[in-house]
Amino acid sequence: MSFVIPRRALIVAAVALIPAAAFAHGPSRQKVVEKIEIDAPPAKVWAIVGNFGDLSWLPGVAKTEGTGGNTPDQAKRKLTLANGGVIEETLTKYDEAGQSLSYKIDSVDVKILPVNNYSSTITVKDVGGKTEVEWKGAFYRGFMNNDPPPELSDEASLKAVTDLYKAGLASLKAKAEAK
Repeated sequence: MSFVIPRRALIVAAVALIPAAAFAHGPSRQKVVEKIEIDAPPAKVWAIVGNFGDLSWLPGVAKTEGTGGNTPDQAKRKLTLANGGVIEETLTKYDEAGQSLSYKIDSVDVKILPVNNYSSTITVKDVGGKTEVEWKGAFYRGFMNNDPPPELSDEASLKAVTDLYKAGLASLKAKAEAK
């Protein structure tokens, strides 16, 4: 036995579902891009940034433990923060010639960094003998359901990542420009 549903009935059913889908919306992917110009050659800056296992230049990091070198999907790092928090990350892409690396967070307490499904890329570029570093990330807020508490909202996650990138890039600049 076969059933034939008139085309008009399918269209009416699809249109009826549109409002329900609009109200069922969960979190949206957030994005942050920060850049800084550093008065140092790109090779010097890349020597700092390009070692995935060492994030000692990032403020608030008390200890970095790295394994797997700079091999994508094998390189891991565990960051112990000054406040006792721990973040575990995996290198996903590494381009020595293009001076770019990408990574993702595997594990973080949202009380430390209010994000989920976080991935990021840091790129070092030559700009006339100086260096431009771009740090960009994409992530979801710390609370994945509707109606998040304020500390796990889109705004809180955007602020936390933006503040992290700005502080990190300022610290990288100070380290790379030191004589």
